[in-house]
Amino acid sequence: MSTRKYAAEAIGTFWLTFGGCGSAVIASGFPQVGIGLLGVALAFGLTVLTMAYTIGHISGCHLNPAVTVGLAVGGRFPASDILPYVVSQVVGAIVAAAVLYLIASGTADFDVAKGFAANGYGSHSPGKYNLAACLVAEVVLTMMFLFIIMGSTHGKAPVGFAPIAIGFGLTLIHLISIPITNTSVNPARSTGPALFVGGWALAQLWLFWVAPIAGAVIGAAVYRALASEPQRGDVEAGLRPAPVGPINPGR
Repeated sequence: MSTRKYAAEAIGTFWLTFGGCGSAVIASGFPQVGIGLLGVALAFGLTVLTMAYTIGHISGCHLNPAVTVGLAVGGRFPASDILPYVVSQVVGAIVAAAVLYLIASGTADFDVAKGFAANGYGSHSPGKYNLAACLVAEVVLTMMFLFIIMGSTHGKAPVGFAPIAIGFGLTLIHLISIPITNTSVNPARSTGPALFVGGWALAQLWLFWVAPIAGAVIGAAVYRALASEPQRGDVEAGLRPAPVGPINPGR
Protein backbone atom coordinates (compact mmCIF):
# COMPACT_ATOMS: atom_id res chain seq x y z
CA MET A 1 0.00 0.00 0.00
CA SER A 2 2.81 2.44 0.86
CA THR A 3 4.52 1.83 -2.47
CA ARG A 4 1.31 2.70 -4.30
CA LYS A 5 0.99 5.93 -2.32
CA TYR A 6 4.52 7.00 -3.16
CA ALA A 7 4.09 6.11 -6.83
CA ALA A 8 0.84 8.08 -6.95
CA GLU A 9 2.56 11.12 -5.43
CA ALA A 10 5.40 10.90 -7.94
CA ILE A 11 2.99 10.63 -10.89
CA GLY A 12 0.75 13.40 -9.57
CA THR A 13 3.68 15.77 -9.00
CA PHE A 14 4.98 14.90 -12.45
CA TRP A 15 1.64 16.01 -13.89
CA LEU A 16 1.58 19.22 -11.85
CA THR A 17 5.12 20.19 -12.88
CA PHE A 18 4.82 19.08 -16.49
CA GLY A 19 1.37 20.60 -16.99
CA GLY A 20 1.96 23.83 -15.12
CA CYS A 21 5.55 24.56 -16.12
CA GLY A 22 4.94 23.14 -19.58
CA SER A 23 2.15 25.65 -20.16
CA ALA A 24 4.54 28.45 -19.15
CA VAL A 25 7.49 27.25 -21.23
CA ILE A 26 5.67 26.09 -24.36
CA ALA A 27 2.26 27.74 -24.62
CA SER A 28 2.22 31.01 -22.67
CA GLY A 29 3.87 33.21 -25.28
CA PHE A 30 3.07 31.34 -28.47
CA PRO A 31 2.55 33.96 -31.22
CA GLN A 32 -1.05 35.21 -31.60
CA VAL A 33 -2.60 32.33 -29.64
CA GLY A 34 -0.46 32.13 -26.48
CA ILE A 35 -2.35 31.39 -23.27
CA GLY A 36 -0.61 34.11 -21.24
CA LEU A 37 -0.58 34.53 -17.45
CA LEU A 38 -4.24 33.58 -17.06
CA GLY A 39 -3.73 30.36 -19.01
CA VAL A 40 -0.67 29.35 -16.99
CA ALA A 41 -2.49 30.01 -13.72
CA LEU A 42 -5.43 27.92 -14.88
CA ALA A 43 -3.12 25.13 -16.04
CA PHE A 44 -1.59 24.78 -12.59
CA GLY A 45 -5.03 24.69 -10.99
CA LEU A 46 -6.28 22.10 -13.45
CA THR A 47 -3.36 19.77 -12.75
CA VAL A 48 -4.26 19.68 -9.06
CA LEU A 49 -7.99 19.40 -9.70
CA THR A 50 -7.60 16.48 -12.10
CA MET A 51 -5.11 14.63 -9.91
CA ALA A 52 -7.15 15.15 -6.74
CA TYR A 53 -10.04 13.25 -8.32
CA THR A 54 -7.65 10.67 -9.81
CA ILE A 55 -5.30 9.79 -6.95
CA GLY A 56 -6.89 11.43 -3.92
CA HIS A 57 -8.17 8.05 -2.77
CA ILE A 58 -4.72 6.50 -3.14
CA SER A 59 -2.25 8.95 -1.63
CA GLY A 60 -4.30 11.98 -0.64
CA CYS A 61 -2.87 13.93 -3.61
CA HIS A 62 -0.45 16.24 -1.81
CA LEU A 63 1.90 16.81 -4.79
CA ASN A 64 3.81 19.31 -2.67
CA PRO A 65 6.29 18.95 0.23
CA ALA A 66 4.80 22.04 1.89
CA VAL A 67 1.33 20.48 1.81
CA THR A 68 2.66 17.24 3.27
CA VAL A 69 4.38 19.05 6.13
CA GLY A 70 1.38 21.31 6.68
CA LEU A 71 -1.07 18.40 6.87
CA ALA A 72 1.20 16.70 9.39
CA VAL A 73 1.17 19.85 11.53
CA GLY A 74 -2.60 19.99 11.11
CA GLY A 75 -3.00 16.45 12.43
CA ARG A 76 -4.14 15.03 9.11
CA PHE A 77 -1.03 13.08 8.14
CA PRO A 78 1.50 10.85 9.98
CA ALA A 79 4.89 12.49 10.47
CA SER A 80 6.59 9.16 9.73
CA ASP A 81 5.47 9.40 6.09
CA ILE A 82 6.74 12.93 5.44
CA LEU A 83 10.17 11.96 4.09
CA PRO A 84 9.05 9.27 1.58
CA TYR A 85 6.26 11.55 0.34
CA VAL A 86 8.66 14.46 -0.15
CA VAL A 87 11.19 12.26 -1.94
CA SER A 88 8.46 10.91 -4.24
CA GLN A 89 7.24 14.43 -5.03
CA VAL A 90 10.73 15.74 -5.81
CA VAL A 91 11.47 12.75 -8.04
CA GLY A 92 8.22 13.30 -9.94
CA ALA A 93 9.03 16.99 -10.43
CA ILE A 94 12.57 16.29 -11.67
CA VAL A 95 11.35 13.69 -14.16
CA ALA A 96 8.71 16.15 -15.38
CA ALA A 97 11.33 18.86 -15.85
CA ALA A 98 13.53 16.41 -17.77
CA VAL A 99 10.70 15.45 -20.12
CA LEU A 100 9.74 19.09 -20.57
CA TYR A 101 13.36 19.99 -21.33
CA LEU A 102 13.53 17.22 -23.94
CA ILE A 103 10.39 18.50 -25.67
CA ALA A 104 11.11 22.23 -25.35
CA SER A 105 14.65 21.87 -26.68
CA GLY A 106 13.25 20.45 -29.90
CA THR A 107 12.97 23.96 -31.32
CA ALA A 108 15.88 26.15 -32.38
CA ASP A 109 14.46 29.09 -30.39
CA PHE A 110 14.68 27.32 -27.04
CA ASP A 111 17.01 28.88 -24.48
CA VAL A 112 17.06 27.40 -20.97
CA ALA A 113 18.82 30.55 -19.76
CA LYS A 114 15.54 32.45 -20.23
CA GLY A 115 14.27 30.77 -17.07
CA PHE A 116 12.53 27.49 -17.95
CA ALA A 117 9.69 28.42 -15.52
CA ALA A 118 12.14 28.59 -12.61
CA ASN A 119 11.28 30.68 -9.57
CA GLY A 120 13.36 33.68 -8.56
CA TYR A 121 13.63 36.93 -6.66
CA GLY A 122 15.39 40.24 -7.28
CA SER A 123 16.65 40.46 -10.84
CA HIS A 124 15.20 37.00 -11.52
CA SER A 125 11.68 37.89 -10.39
CA PRO A 126 9.42 38.48 -13.41
CA GLY A 127 8.47 41.87 -11.91
CA LYS A 128 11.88 42.45 -10.29
CA TYR A 129 10.45 42.15 -6.75
CA ASN A 130 13.03 42.11 -3.98
CA LEU A 131 13.76 39.23 -1.62
CA ALA A 132 11.55 40.53 1.20
CA ALA A 133 8.52 40.94 -1.08
CA CYS A 134 8.98 37.46 -2.54
CA LEU A 135 9.42 35.91 0.89
CA VAL A 136 6.22 37.49 2.21
CA ALA A 137 4.26 36.52 -0.91
CA GLU A 138 5.33 32.88 -0.77
CA VAL A 139 4.65 32.56 2.96
CA VAL A 140 1.22 34.21 2.83
CA LEU A 141 0.02 32.44 -0.31
CA THR A 142 1.12 29.00 0.90
CA MET A 143 -0.50 29.73 4.25
CA MET A 144 -3.81 30.42 2.50
CA PHE A 145 -3.38 27.36 0.29
CA LEU A 146 -3.13 25.13 3.37
CA PHE A 147 -6.06 26.97 4.93
CA ILE A 148 -8.14 26.14 1.85
CA ILE A 149 -6.98 22.52 1.84
CA MET A 150 -7.67 21.99 5.53
CA GLY A 151 -11.11 23.57 5.29
CA SER A 152 -12.33 21.98 2.08
CA THR A 153 -11.29 18.49 3.22
CA HIS A 154 -12.73 18.85 6.73
CA GLY A 155 -15.24 16.19 7.68
CA LYS A 156 -18.03 18.77 7.91
CA ALA A 157 -17.29 20.42 4.56
CA PRO A 158 -19.49 19.62 1.52
CA VAL A 159 -18.42 16.20 0.30
CA GLY A 160 -16.77 15.79 -3.10
CA PHE A 161 -16.00 19.45 -3.78
CA ALA A 162 -12.56 19.70 -2.19
CA PRO A 163 -10.62 19.22 -5.47
CA ILE A 164 -12.54 22.09 -7.05
CA ALA A 165 -11.83 24.47 -4.17
CA ILE A 166 -8.17 23.45 -4.04
CA GLY A 167 -7.66 23.62 -7.81
CA PHE A 168 -9.23 27.06 -8.12
CA GLY A 169 -7.41 28.18 -4.99
CA LEU A 170 -4.11 27.33 -6.68
CA THR A 171 -5.26 29.13 -9.83
CA LEU A 172 -5.95 32.29 -7.81
CA ILE A 173 -2.56 32.01 -6.11
CA HIS A 174 -0.86 31.96 -9.51
CA LEU A 175 -2.92 34.89 -10.77
CA ILE A 176 -1.60 36.90 -7.83
CA SER A 177 2.02 35.81 -7.74
CA ILE A 178 3.35 34.89 -11.19
CA PRO A 179 4.67 38.46 -11.57
CA ILE A 180 6.32 38.24 -8.14
CA THR A 181 8.18 34.92 -8.03
CA ASN A 182 6.80 33.02 -11.02
CA THR A 183 4.83 31.29 -8.24
CA SER A 184 6.24 28.44 -6.25
CA VAL A 185 4.21 27.58 -3.11
CA ASN A 186 5.65 24.14 -3.88
CA PRO A 187 9.31 23.21 -3.25
CA ALA A 188 9.17 20.17 -5.55
CA ARG A 189 7.81 22.16 -8.48
CA SER A 190 10.61 24.70 -7.90
CA THR A 191 13.35 22.08 -7.68
CA GLY A 192 12.71 20.37 -11.03
CA PRO A 193 13.19 23.40 -13.31
CA ALA A 194 15.97 24.86 -11.12
CA LEU A 195 18.15 21.80 -11.72
CA PHE A 196 18.06 22.44 -15.47
CA VAL A 197 18.54 26.20 -15.28
CA GLY A 198 21.35 25.86 -12.73
CA GLY A 199 23.34 28.91 -11.59
CA TRP A 200 21.07 31.58 -10.15
CA ALA A 201 18.04 29.26 -9.99
CA LEU A 202 19.85 26.81 -7.72
CA ALA A 203 21.33 29.65 -5.66
CA GLN A 204 17.84 31.06 -5.00
CA LEU A 205 16.09 27.72 -4.56
CA TRP A 206 16.43 27.89 -0.75
CA LEU A 207 13.69 30.53 -0.61
CA PHE A 208 11.23 28.28 -2.39
CA TRP A 209 11.73 25.57 0.20
CA VAL A 210 11.82 27.73 3.32
CA ALA A 211 8.95 30.13 2.55
CA PRO A 212 6.33 27.60 1.35
CA ILE A 213 6.99 25.21 4.24
CA ALA A 214 6.83 28.05 6.77
CA GLY A 215 3.58 29.28 5.24
CA ALA A 216 2.09 25.79 5.21
CA VAL A 217 2.89 25.26 8.88
CA ILE A 218 1.28 28.57 9.80
CA GLY A 219 -1.82 27.94 7.68
CA ALA A 220 -2.38 24.45 9.07
CA ALA A 221 -1.84 25.59 12.65
CA VAL A 222 -4.27 28.50 12.27
CA TYR A 223 -6.97 26.31 10.73
CA ARG A 224 -6.51 23.65 13.38
CA ALA A 225 -6.98 26.31 16.07
CA LEU A 226 -10.19 27.55 14.43
CA ALA A 227 -11.94 24.28 13.60
CA SER A 228 -12.01 21.14 15.68
CA GLU A 229 -11.79 17.85 13.84
CA PRO A 230 -15.06 15.87 13.52
CA GLN A 231 -15.39 12.91 15.83
CA ARG A 232 -15.24 9.45 14.30
CA GLY A 233 -18.62 8.68 15.85
CA ASP A 234 -20.22 11.50 13.87
CA VAL A 235 -19.20 9.83 10.62
CA GLU A 236 -20.17 6.36 11.78
CA ALA A 237 -23.56 7.59 12.93
CA GLY A 238 -24.28 8.88 9.46
CA LEU A 239 -24.32 12.57 10.37
CA ARG A 240 -21.82 13.27 7.62
CA PRO A 241 -20.31 10.93 5.00
CA ALA A 242 -16.61 10.27 5.21
CA PRO A 243 -14.63 13.02 3.46
CA VAL A 244 -12.96 12.59 0.09
CA GLY A 245 -9.95 14.23 -1.47
CA PRO A 246 -6.51 15.08 -0.10
CA ILE A 247 -7.02 14.56 3.63
CA ASN A 248 -5.92 11.20 5.03
CA PRO A 249 -3.94 9.17 2.49
CA GLY A 250 -4.91 5.51 2.36
CA ARG A 251 -8.04 6.09 4.37
